[in-house]
Amino acid sequence: MKLQGCVGAIDGTHISASVPVSQQIPYRGRKGTTTQNVLCVCSFDMKFTFVYAEWEGSANDCRVLSAALETPRLQFPRPPLGKYYVVDSGYAALPGFLTPFKGERYHLNDYRGRGRRPRTAKELFNRRHSSLRNVIERSFGALKNRFSILRQMPPFTIRKQARIVIACCALHNYIRDQDKMDRNFSRYGDLEYPCGPIQEEVADDISHEEANEMNMLRKSIANQMARDNNMDEIP
Repeated sequence: MKLQGCVGAIDGTHISASVPVSQQIPYRGRKGTTTQNVLCVCSFDMKFTFVYAEWEGSANDCRVLSAALETPRLQFPRPPLGKYYVVDSGYAALPGFLTPFKGERYHLNDYRGRGRRPRTAKELFNRRHSSLRNVIERSFGALKNRFSILRQMPPFTIRKQARIVIACCALHNYIRDQDKMDRNFSRYGDLEYPCGPIQEEVADDISHEEANEMNMLRKSIANQMARDNNMDEIP
């Protein structure tokens, strides 16, 4: 079920980076390998609508998104008034970016099996948020599975490595448009594809007013879901 007003999903993904030893420290992420942190926006048909590559693997997702929003030349596709992207809880609740409820079950696997259906309005919201947001996880899976170069990047300059990522995303979109029977997309087209774990990060500071706007929207959507499913609303 699509949330009314939702226009896509946003997340960062780590792509292999080949970096000289003297420059490797900022490119080492949590797993110890050298990567670049690539911010992507995708639509619900698994096509990338924005790609921002070249950031060091140690950069957190909030920092990369903030830079994208603050750099006019990048032409970040801000959602229209009243619309929003779904993002994980590692991002700040900026206007136009809808996060899940923290401290509640979230991943699709958390709701699989007998007796594990959502029990509260917050869980119901998170279940549907996760089901929508996993389109970007599926898109990343399809991208990396198709282009092995993204898993083991040759020792080009970082600028060229970033351009390779962008080119692969463009080819991904082209194939999505031209070949509706593509096996790779069929493999990752399952709406219930399990998302990986969310990496909790410290969100950049935002004003109380900015956070309150999206928190109120989230509560309103969750309570509407609760009414539709005869559940107790969030007070």
